[in-house]
Amino acid sequence: MEEFVYDDAIVRKFMLATVIWGVVAFLVGLLIATQLASPFHNLGLPWTSFGRLRPLHTNAAIFAFAGNAVFAAVYYSTQRLCKARMFSDTLSNLHFWGWQGIILAAALTLPLGFTQAKEYAELEWPIDIAIAVVWVGFFGVNFFGTLLKRRERHLYVALWFYIASIVTVAILHVFNNLSIPAGMLKSYPIYAGVQDAFMQWWYGHNAVAFFLTTPFLGLMYYFLPKAANRPVYSYRLSIVHFWSLVFIYIWAGPHHLHYTALPEWASTLGMLFSVMLWMPSWGGMINGLLTLRGAWQRVAEDPVLKFFVVGITFYGMSTFEGPLLSIKSVNALSHYTDWTIAHVHAGALGWNGFMTFGMIYWLLPKLFQTELWSKKLATTHFWIGTIGILLYVIPIYAAGITQGLMWRAFDATGSLSYPDFVETTAQLMPMYWIRVVGGTLFLVGAVLLLINVIMTWRNRPEQYEEVVHTAPALSPTYVDPDPPATVLTSNIPSARKGELFLEGSWHRRWERLPIKFTIWTTIAVLVASLFEIIPTFLIKSNVPTIATVEPYTPLELAGRDIYIEEGCYNCHSQMIRPMLAEQERYGQYSMAGEFVYDHPFQWGSRRIGPDLARVGGKYSHDWHVLHLENPQELVEGSIMPKYDWLLDDEIDFDAIQTRVRAMAMLGVPYGEAVNNASEMARAQAEQIARELEEQGGYTDMDTKKVIALVAYLQRLGTDISKPLPEDAGEGGGS
Repeated sequence: MEEFVYDDAIVRKFMLATVIWGVVAFLVGLLIATQLASPFHNLGLPWTSFGRLRPLHTNAAIFAFAGNAVFAAVYYSTQRLCKARMFSDTLSNLHFWGWQGIILAAALTLPLGFTQAKEYAELEWPIDIAIAVVWVGFFGVNFFGTLLKRRERHLYVALWFYIASIVTVAILHVFNNLSIPAGMLKSYPIYAGVQDAFMQWWYGHNAVAFFLTTPFLGLMYYFLPKAANRPVYSYRLSIVHFWSLVFIYIWAGPHHLHYTALPEWASTLGMLFSVMLWMPSWGGMINGLLTLRGAWQRVAEDPVLKFFVVGITFYGMSTFEGPLLSIKSVNALSHYTDWTIAHVHAGALGWNGFMTFGMIYWLLPKLFQTELWSKKLATTHFWIGTIGILLYVIPIYAAGITQGLMWRAFDATGSLSYPDFVETTAQLMPMYWIRVVGGTLFLVGAVLLLINVIMTWRNRPEQYEEVVHTAPALSPTYVDPDPPATVLTSNIPSARKGELFLEGSWHRRWERLPIKFTIWTTIAVLVASLFEIIPTFLIKSNVPTIATVEPYTPLELAGRDIYIEEGCYNCHSQMIRPMLAEQERYGQYSMAGEFVYDHPFQWGSRRIGPDLARVGGKYSHDWHVLHLENPQELVEGSIMPKYDWLLDDEIDFDAIQTRVRAMAMLGVPYGEAVNNASEMARAQAEQIARELEEQGGYTDMDTKKVIALVAYLQRLGTDISKPLPEDAGEGGGS
């Protein structure tokens, strides 16, 4: 027998960080929701504009709030399930402080405009390296080291989901963030255009899968039975749930790119696997809810079970809606609209948020070794949070359907019924204000949780009692028991035979072999990924070239970087789908060959403003400058923030040379610009400034950032209208 003590101090740290960062994430979310209803709340400052704060909100909600919740769950449950203290207290603390440092770095860099412009992967390369070190070197080593020194031979189902999460997030993070640095906080991804979009949504969808789903399922499988004092409903269902989810989920990413320049076979494959996801996802939901058999009477009085029940219900709703939105005909209506935003928040607030709140209320008495300060306050939090979610998602569902229907509507003459984009925006304002009310209620609920945490902490004993546990060390040798004889000899029901087969054979053996289990999990993830990725990268016809498409000029590249810095990709897409309404509104549909020099791609995932794929040459220079200075002066009812600082801030011409050389390293044929990019940029800036002055607009603008941004905007979509080069010849591009 060996004696050991669990490390609950690290769990307390992650739990407190979860609550604090949760309040911050919800507060920033409330601010940007208010900005959409009233652009005045952008406050006229670069670092408080919607474009910069939106990625701060998503990163805070996902990696700060949900991330710390995952770590609290893993560190608490893993020690109990393994009957062992974490492998290394030093690694535990390095993990905690390293992760909080990463969050602080994100909180500083994103509002300052340092971003990769890839959804859920905005952080720049030094922070990406830090994430890899903390996730793999500290968290991964600590977790797997604990599995290897465990005193419980069997790996419980929660540990399976933790293994899948740690391995897959590491793979996703590393391969999606491969890039060439072009400065201390600037880089360009090695992928371009179609490939970059594919890799981003292979990462983006599976970040939702393996950061916001699988670890929370592990949380569910551990904390729900504990809170309900009931065993998990079905062991066999948990096996089917785990392996089908791990293998199928990884294929689903391309459904984010229906009707785009991505090859149709890839998006169709993503749709098929997304639809299949409905089955394992609902299997997990059923397993969770049926675990409460015999304990439903306690739900009425226990706030912990209330949170868990609603959280699992939202998981079921979200995982039904996700496959629905992946179906092409539905996606044609929903994509780029607020429908997707409602779907995401139903999952993040309902599933992740409520499961986290339930876990924290269950943990508080155990971690602080005292009674929960106020059970009544926890119940109040539940009802305020539930009403807040409903007031958020219901009007935003309505807003999304309104957008989709108005954008595609034609009148009796065959013309667009609502040709001006702002006509749709005006219809959404009441729904946006209701969302603000819902977000406020959800934030109030989180503040009530914070109060309960602080007051429970204040009632803690002067010194925590460290309970000494005992368990025998694992024997180095182990002989598998024979499979139950009844499987072969007894005339028992076939369903029970299957249960006994799973309990007595291959999977039960895997559950005592963490290395083999991890290897097979990794193989499942890699095989599914490579079947999609390899054809997309190796089949040349997937990215046909267009002979008239050329690299951006050095000034246009600088303007593109400013566009990214200001977060314009959060509101504008650059991808016209081959649909009649979109071509009537925006012009010729987008083609893969137009994006071969785009590092990163800028297709976008939402249209708060109109698509910009063909905006080049549509308006004069002075229109663009005035629009950036004061959008409402040109477009009444616009909710776009002002960017008047761009008329004062100076272009960093010296940095342009470094960035052009970085792009050249990625294979972009820049020619002479590799050596004299700064001079070329100055010359083009002076030309645009002269044209701007001739239009009766602004003077002395040749060194201002707005000139570079105008250069980029005026270039968009113009390459395909150029005459074909004389030397293109046959096969020289389409």
